[in-house]
Amino acid sequence: MPRYLLLLHDTGTMPEGIGPDEIQAIIQRYIDWRARVEAAGHAVMGHKLKDGEGRVMTATHGQLSVTDGPYAEAREVVGGLFVVDAASYDEIQALCADHPHLDFGTIEIREIQPT
Repeated sequence: MPRYLLLLHDTGTMPEGIGPDEIQAIIQRYIDWRARVEAAGHAVMGHKLKDGEGRVMTATHGQLSVTDGPYAEAREVVGGLFVVDAASYDEIQALCADHPHLDFGTIEIREIQPT
């Protein structure tokens, strides 16, 4: 079965100033989505990326450059990811139709090339 990478892009639409209970309710929505997809027979792996940390590596003419980033101030930041087994793009799109992240950003769907 094909495997798909879901890149969760944050677009700055997360409500500001929300309290711990509201944050926990949002996290629970992600947990519930994952449980529903797994219960439907799809293998799921997922991770929230740590905010405010990371490195960007580039190489130009053999010279390596490493900078801090990406930054949350950027227009769009990858905030997390899921890897889900699904039969097709149509199926993975249907599985993501009620993904809670759509309230806060976009989901980029990419099929993983088998190795």
